[in-house]
Amino acid sequence: MVAKAKKRITALVGVSREVPAGEFKARCLAMMDRVRERGGEYVITKHGKPVARLVPVEDESPIHSPFGWMKGTVTVHGDIISPIDVEWAATSDE
Repeated sequence: MVAKAKKRITALVGVSREVPAGEFKARCLAMMDRVRERGGEYVITKHGKPVARLVPVEDESPIHSPFGWMKGTVTVHGDIISPIDVEWAATSDE
């Protein structure tokens, strides 16, 4: 009975716990929910050797849109709309 209580406490506190692949396959969705809610990690093993780790995702900064990422970094010096006084080669008749 002490071993069961110890296992339960380990899962609640958030310390890593080894889980055989067969058990993970049967209970993976519940285990993922538990990791998301309580933290901690599970080490999934095959034949007693670790092969994967289930850990909560760290909060990442939100993905920003590629549009407007340089807003406020460009400065305009002078009039950029009016035509210039220099004739372009493309507009001449030569």
